[in-house]
Amino acid sequence: MISAKAFAAATARAPLAPMDLKRRDPAPGEVLIDIHYCGICHSDLHCARDEWGGQPFPCVPGHEIAGTVAAIGAGVTRYAIGDRVGVGCMVDSCGECDACKAGLEQHCQKGTVWTYGATPLYGPADPGAAHTFGGYSTAITVSQDFVVRIPDALPLDHAAPMLCAGITMYSPLKRFGAGKGRKVGIIGLGGLGHMGVKIAHALGAHVTVITTSRSKTADALKLGADAVIVSADAAEMRAAATSLDLIVDTVSAVHDIDAYMALVRLEGALVLVGLPPEHLKVSPFTLVGQRRIFAGSNIGGIAETQEMLDFCAAHGVMSDIELIPAQKINEAYARLERGDVKYRFVIDSATMK
Repeated sequence: MISAKAFAAATARAPLAPMDLKRRDPAPGEVLIDIHYCGICHSDLHCARDEWGGQPFPCVPGHEIAGTVAAIGAGVTRYAIGDRVGVGCMVDSCGECDACKAGLEQHCQKGTVWTYGATPLYGPADPGAAHTFGGYSTAITVSQDFVVRIPDALPLDHAAPMLCAGITMYSPLKRFGAGKGRKVGIIGLGGLGHMGVKIAHALGAHVTVITTSRSKTADALKLGADAVIVSADAAEMRAAATSLDLIVDTVSAVHDIDAYMALVRLEGALVLVGLPPEHLKVSPFTLVGQRRIFAGSNIGGIAETQEMLDFCAAHGVMSDIELIPAQKINEAYARLERGDVKYRFVIDSATMK
């Protein structure tokens, strides 16, 4: 049993505060990770405040984890003490269903075990814990099957957000064929969007950022965008009609899908990765008239996450971050709600000790 420090929300209305917790000693096939850094995802805020409902408390958020292996259980063959590793949004799945066998563990048909707030369904639990605790902590014990290797070319602090934001954008870009000769749009230039711009650019696509704010034009171009469309400008939207092969939509608030879908060419696709709490509406004529695809995407499997990290390391792609001490998590949440971050907060876990 390992003692660890963490930051947790005791209730949906409570600010995050220090908490002591216990991590289990590595069982066979498991690794204990010393967490060096953990990114702050907007879904952490949703969960800590129970905005999606059903969140168990206390809640220790965090699914963008980067650190080093501190100990290994019997039979571990993939990792050794000292290895640079990461953990993303999930820590277990059944391993037997069609989705798991296809490398889509995030869609496990028997139930994915998420990194925090989930019931351990298939493996051991931490001492005294009825649900999983995430990466706003100094240590975590995870099956080696849900750990990825962080290449030396990626600094751990800049790599941490890639365990969610990076794979969330990489997966649909790859699935829908972003690359040379393809025109890709990214809606939103936040934690997800900025990674989408960098990855799509590295894949060789022509990249257009679609934003509500003209003030983001310079930043978008600096990140690798070839063009910017201001969605509040009706003339710009009309001029760009049916010009894009693929759009990845990162917006997590209610917005007009039909307006953005009008930018998609014949048989193109708009892929939603943002998670608005309310239902979105789309006209059937928007889809049928141009044989367009309206799709969704949820992170990626473990193998694809490793592929993403290796690709990004080879192309010099990483997250732009603001490193903060744990004592500023609540301040970071308030700034995140205002959109006041470029582009991902990352917690220095050493400040918890």
